[in-house]
Amino acid sequence: MAAVIPNTSYTEIITTTLDNYRSKLADNVLNHNPVLAKLNAKGKVDEASGGAKLLENLMYDENGTFRWYSGYESLSVEASDVMTSGSFDWKQANANVTMSGLEEIQNRDKQAVHNLVKSRIMVAEKTMQNNVAAALYYANTEHGGKAIGGFQHLIADLPTSGTVGGIDRSTNTWWRNQYYDFSTESVTASASTIQHAMNVVYLRCTRGTDAPDLITAGETYFTYYEESLQAQQRFMSETKAAGGFQAYKYKGAEVVYDSNCAATRMYMLNTDYIHFRPAAGRNFVTLNRKSSVNQDATVVPVYWAGNMTLSNASLQGVLVA
Repeated sequence: MAAVIPNTSYTEIITTTLDNYRSKLADNVLNHNPVLAKLNAKGKVDEASGGAKLLENLMYDENGTFRWYSGYESLSVEASDVMTSGSFDWKQANANVTMSGLEEIQNRDKQAVHNLVKSRIMVAEKTMQNNVAAALYYANTEHGGKAIGGFQHLIADLPTSGTVGGIDRSTNTWWRNQYYDFSTESVTASASTIQHAMNVVYLRCTRGTDAPDLITAGETYFTYYEESLQAQQRFMSETKAAGGFQAYKYKGAEVVYDSNCAATRMYMLNTDYIHFRPAAGRNFVTLNRKSSVNQDATVVPVYWAGNMTLSNASLQGVLVA
């Protein structure tokens, strides 16, 4: 027996509600997390039009033709290969807003239909928020490697091995992030030692005016940092506090607690070189509704595709136990 297709009026209300909600869906997801909010504010949410991989241009060496010279001395005009590309896989995510034929019957009133659809979108949005926020800290192995390659992948606890963006870190030292391992340093992480470790990593991540501008930490390390400041009663960062995030200032960076970050990790991020790369037309958008072929139901899919990428690893750092 053929499936019962929802009536035209009902479908129009669904479509209109979803169309009006599309931009809000993307904005709400991006501003739900302090990292994504920062990247969004700095214009680092860059839509990608397509291709087999997501590519980032990388400078890995200085121009080899530089010379000090005198008078008529010959100058170098040799080709100087200083650029390469990092390639990152596409990752895809989906959530569906569903309405059954029975719900259509029970919600004949237009306002009732609108409220039902809106509430279902809010659930899908919250689901997207929670899963994307968690994936920002993934190691590129979760969900069979189909999820975002997050900070445990891009900013590794031990960056002397592994492949990131198609580049082997064991042989390309310029592509390694900075790190401070309390165990290796024979230091016990605590409120009295956290700032020393932060000072070390911050300096390692600084090149001239390039320095970390966002520091995210899990419960343990954020608590250590907070306790180290309480005697000075430092106030929270106004920009992050206004956005609903608990944040302190450390030198030129904002320090935020992120429940998705492992308790004993702290990431020092230079967000100029971190990119959230959604696919054009798949940046938390709803697509046309679909009628089930074997159910009395309507399904409206919400899609995202892309990945988080990196264009400079040496200016990123992590503190681990």
